[in-house]
Amino acid sequence: MAVPMSMGSLLLSELTEDPIYKDEGLCVLGIFGKSAMQPGSAKESLINTLADKHIFPLFGPEETNCPGGGSFIQAYYNQESRVLYLVLTSVCDNRQLLRECETLGAGIGHSEAHDFWKGAEKQHCLQLLYLFSLCHVLLLVHPTCSFDVTYDRLFRALDALRQKALPLLRAAIKDTPVSKEWKVNCRPCPPRLLFVFQMNGALKVSGGTGGTGLGGNGTDALGGDKPKKHSPRRRLQHALEDQIYRIFRKSRVLTNQSSNCLFTVPANQAFVYVVPGPDEDPVGALLGQLRANCALRENDTGMSVSGPRRYQHMRHTARQPSFAVENSSLSSAGGQLVDCTLKEFLWQHVELVLTKKGFDDSVGRNPQPSHFELPTYTKWVQVACKLYQVIDGSEEESAELSIKVQGQLKVLEGFLDADAKFSENRCQKALPLAHSAYQSNLPHNYTTTVHKNQLTQALRVYSQHARGVAFQRYALQLHEDCYKFWSNGHQLCEERSLTDQHCVHKFHLLPKPGEKPEMDRNPPILHHNSRGRSTSSCNCGRKQAPREDPFDIQSANYDFYQMLDEKCCGKLERIHFPVFQPSTPDPAPAGDAVPRPPETVESGGSEEGEGEGEREREREREQLKEKEAVAHTPGDSTSLSLALSLGQSTDSLGPYGDGGEGQEKRPSLVDRQPSTVEYLPGMLHSGCPKGLLPKFSSWSLVKLGPAKAYNCHTGLEQPGFLPGSAFLLPWDVVIRCRSEEEIGLSEPLDGGPSSWPAPNKALVGKRGGVGGPGRGRRRDDVARAFVGFEYEDSRGRRFLSSAPDKVVKVLGPGGAKEPATRALNADMPLYITSPAQGRGLKPHYAQLSRLFIVVPDAPLEITLNPQVQPGPPPCPVFHPEQTELVLPPDGLWVLRFPYAYVTDRGPCYPPKENQPLASYRVLKGVLRANAAKEQRVYDQCIFFPFKGVCLPPRTPPRPSPACCGASPASRPGPAAPSCTAPTPTPPVVRMTRSKTFQAYLPSCHRTYSCIHCRAHLANHDELISKSFQGSQGRAYLFNSVVNVGCGPAEERVLLTGLHAVADIYCENCKTTLGWKYEHAFESSQKYKEGKFIIELAHMIKDNGWD
Repeated sequence: MAVPMSMGSLLLSELTEDPIYKDEGLCVLGIFGKSAMQPGSAKESLINTLADKHIFPLFGPEETNCPGGGSFIQAYYNQESRVLYLVLTSVCDNRQLLRECETLGAGIGHSEAHDFWKGAEKQHCLQLLYLFSLCHVLLLVHPTCSFDVTYDRLFRALDALRQKALPLLRAAIKDTPVSKEWKVNCRPCPPRLLFVFQMNGALKVSGGTGGTGLGGNGTDALGGDKPKKHSPRRRLQHALEDQIYRIFRKSRVLTNQSSNCLFTVPANQAFVYVVPGPDEDPVGALLGQLRANCALRENDTGMSVSGPRRYQHMRHTARQPSFAVENSSLSSAGGQLVDCTLKEFLWQHVELVLTKKGFDDSVGRNPQPSHFELPTYTKWVQVACKLYQVIDGSEEESAELSIKVQGQLKVLEGFLDADAKFSENRCQKALPLAHSAYQSNLPHNYTTTVHKNQLTQALRVYSQHARGVAFQRYALQLHEDCYKFWSNGHQLCEERSLTDQHCVHKFHLLPKPGEKPEMDRNPPILHHNSRGRSTSSCNCGRKQAPREDPFDIQSANYDFYQMLDEKCCGKLERIHFPVFQPSTPDPAPAGDAVPRPPETVESGGSEEGEGEGEREREREREQLKEKEAVAHTPGDSTSLSLALSLGQSTDSLGPYGDGGEGQEKRPSLVDRQPSTVEYLPGMLHSGCPKGLLPKFSSWSLVKLGPAKAYNCHTGLEQPGFLPGSAFLLPWDVVIRCRSEEEIGLSEPLDGGPSSWPAPNKALVGKRGGVGGPGRGRRRDDVARAFVGFEYEDSRGRRFLSSAPDKVVKVLGPGGAKEPATRALNADMPLYITSPAQGRGLKPHYAQLSRLFIVVPDAPLEITLNPQVQPGPPPCPVFHPEQTELVLPPDGLWVLRFPYAYVTDRGPCYPPKENQPLASYRVLKGVLRANAAKEQRVYDQCIFFPFKGVCLPPRTPPRPSPACCGASPASRPGPAAPSCTAPTPTPPVVRMTRSKTFQAYLPSCHRTYSCIHCRAHLANHDELISKSFQGSQGRAYLFNSVVNVGCGPAEERVLLTGLHAVADIYCENCKTTLGWKYEHAFESSQKYKEGKFIIELAHMIKDNGWD
C-alpha cells in the first residue's frame, strides 16, 4: 500500500499481498489521541517516523479526504514490517475541530451546540470501540507532557459501552474464520496501551554556571552532586508511568486479570515515551544528534539480524522535525543509560506480537494468561468488515445490529457528559436561591405585575449562579414553580376599580344575581373591593355619605346616587334624561357580533393608524345612509315618539315634524329612533353607535328650588364646602328692549335672535349711556344669573372655581364679585389640585362634580350642553343622553357630572402624579343664553306679561339688595297703554360696608382679637395653655371664644393622638383661625373636648396689656 486510505476503502479494496508475507501474521497498531495545530505535531507524522517513509502530509489530511461525521479512521499497511497502522482522527484534533466549527451555524444556541458536540463525542467513542476490538497495540498521543485525567473517564465509559455491546459484536463475527476465544472476547487479545507525550520546550534543570545547567547526562558542572543514573527525560517518563498506573488502578480501569480489562499496560516494560522538544542551544542539539548517529552506526555491525523482516534498515533514517529531536546522548563519564528512540520504544512491543509471544500483563498471586491470536491479513479483514458494518450501519444485513449498538450509546451519557452533570448540579443549587429571591418581600396576595417583577428578580439571581446546558430547562422549571406558588392561593384579583385601584381580595368569582358571597368556596365568591373609601355628595349636594370604591359604571354613576335620593333629593323636581326602553323581556347589549349599519363606526374609538381621509369617506357614507333612512322613515307618529323620547318639542325635529323634505334637518343626538332591542352597555360619548341608549343615565339634573333659594350673601348652605368657597359667580346677560318711539321704525338687530351686545356697551349711532333714561334712547335691561363649577375631592371637601386655575375665596359679605364670563368662555379642568392638601407629599386631586345654575325669572333661555373629555386625544367626548337642553326659568338647577367615565376600551382613569391636568377638561360652551321666545316677537306685541306686573315706561330700574335672583332690574319692557295703575317704584336702599361685630368683650379685661379685622375672639381669663403647636406656629388653648364660626367635624391624627376636630373661622372676615376639639379618643386627652385652639399668627392683644 503506497498511500493511506480510509477504513471503508481498505475493507472494500482487494489488496494483493506478497506471497512471501501471505501466510505470516499481522500486527495491528492503532493510534489515537489529541494533536495541536503546530506543523508536524499531528498523529500521522508518527507513522512517517515509524515506517521511514513520507506517507502522511506534514499538516495532516486534506479537507477533501475527511469524511463527514467528525471522526474517521485512516489505514496504512506496511507489508515488509507486517504492521497495519490505523489512525483515528476526531474532534480531539484541533484541525478537525476547526472544520466542525465551520459547519455550525452562526445563530445556533447553547443547547443545540451542546447536542452537536455530544453527538461528536459518541461517534468518537464508537470509533475507539472499533479500534479496541481489532488492534494488538494502541498508541495514545498527547501534545503536552502532562497526563489528561479526562482519559480515565473516557476509558471507563468505553469499557461500559463494550460490556453492553459485547453480545451484539459476538453475533456479528460468529461466522468469521477466527478462533473461539476471539469470537467470545470480540478481540484478538487484550490490547496493550502505550503513551506518547511531547515536550513543549527544553527540560529545565536547576544548577550549573553560566545558565547552562545540566547537560544531557544530568551532571552538575561544579561537581557538587553525584551524577544520576537516568536523564531528566527518562525520570519524567518514569514519573508519568507511576502516575498513570496509579490513576487507572484506583478507578479500576486496570485490574489484576488482563482479560477482563479494556486494555493492559506492561508490568516490566516502559509504556510511556516523552518526545523531547527543541533545545535552547541549536548547535549543541545538532552536535548531540551527530554523536548519537555515529554511535548507532558503530554499533550496527554488532547487531543481530533475525528473520526476513530486516529491521536493520529501519534504524538509521531521517526523522520528521517534531519527533527527530531525540536526546540519545551518551555519557560514559557519567555512567548514564542511553535513551532509546521512539521506534525502539515501540518496536519492543511490536516484536512481542510478531513473534507470537503475546502479552502477559496479568498481576497478582494467581495470574491467568490472556488469549492471544496473530491473524493473517485475510482473516483480519473479514472480522474488521463485519464489525465495520455494525459500527457504521451502512449494510442492510447488519442494520438491526447497528441500531441496537446505537441504542447502547445511552450508557455514555453518565460518563462523558460531565458538562451536563456539572450544569445539572449547578442549576439545582441555584434553583432554591431563585425561589428565595422570588418570595422575598412578597405580600400574601399580589397581582400579575408583582409576579412578573419578582420572577425577573428570581431569574436574575438564577442566571448569576446557573451555568451550562441545563440552564434553559431549569429556567422553565423556575417559571413553572413560581407560577404554581402564585396561583396556589396567592393570586390577587386582577380587576381594577374605576379609580385605578386593585381589588384586595385573592382570585375570586363574582356572585350571580341573587347569589350570596361565600368565602369558604375555592375560589371564593365575593364582590370586588379595593378597601378604598371616599366621601361624596348626592345629586343636589345637600347630603354627604361615604362610598366604596366602584368597580362598575352602574355603581359609580347610578346606584350610589339612587341610594341617597331616597334620603335627600328624591322628591325634588328634575329633568330625566332619555334611557333605554326595552320592548323584549331579554334585551341584549350591543356588541360587535350584531350587524350594524355603517353609521355605527366609532369616530373616537377608531384605531390610531386610521387616516383622516378614511374618516371623511366614512362620514360621506353615513350621510348617504341618513338620506336613505329619511326617505323610509315613518310619518308623524315616529317623529312624535322620537321627540318625546328626547324631551324635545316637535318643532325641533326639522323634516320629521311636518313631513317636509325641503327643510334643513336640525342636528340631534341620534338620526334614527333609539333601539328597543339593543342597549348601550357603557356611557354615551362621541364614539358610540347612533341610535343606542344606555339602561341608566350617568348624569343628573335636579332643581333645588326657585331662583331666590340662592342668597348671594351667604352662598350655598351645603356641607363640605371650604370656608369662603361656596359662592356662585354672577353672570349678567343683556336683554335687548325697545322704547315706544322705536316700535316698527328700526330694523332687526344683526338679523338673529341670539346676537346680543356685550353688557354695558352702548349701541352704535345712539347717544347716551346704556339703559339711561330719556326719550329716543334704547334701554338694555340686564338679567343676572349665577353659575358655579363645584369640585369635590375624595375626602368630601368641596369648593367652587371661578377660572381654570382659581378657587373662589370670599372673605367678606356681598358674595363673589368676579363674573362667570372667564369660566364659561374657557375649557374648565376636570381635575384640579385640591387646596385642602393633606400632610403627604402626593398631590390630592379634586374632580368636577356639579354645575350650579341659577336661572332668573326673566325672559331668558339658558341652554345647557355639557361636554367632557376625560383624557388626552383620542379620548372621546362624553355628553348626556340629551344635548342642547333649555333650562326652565326661575330655578336653582344642579347638574351632577358622572363620577367615572368608561369607554368600550376601558375606564378613563384619573390623572397620575406627573400627568398634565390640561388634557382632562370640560369643553367650553357648557352654557349659552338666548332671549326667550316671547321677547323675540316683542316688535309685534307691546305688552309683555311678567308675573302680573307692568313696568312703567322710561323708569330706570334700580337694584334691590333683597333678592339677587329675579330683581326688577331684570324685568324689561315699557308699560302697556291699557295699564292704568302702574306699580310704584321701590325705594332705593343704599348699603355701606362697615365693621360690625357680633359680640364685644368688656373693655376692663385683657382680650385677644383677630389680627385681620380686629374682631374680639377671647378673654385672657379663658386661656388654658400656651404650649400648643399649630400649622403656622404656636397656638393657644381657650375654654371659650366669641365671634367664631365652626365647620364640620372630621377625624385627624394630631401630635397627641387621634381627635375629632372642626375648623373654626372668624365670623367677620372668614379667616380660618384654628380648630375646636369635638372628641378625644384617648382618655388622657379628654380635657380638650369642647375647647378651642387659635393660632398666635391670627391674634393680637387688646385692652390693657400695657
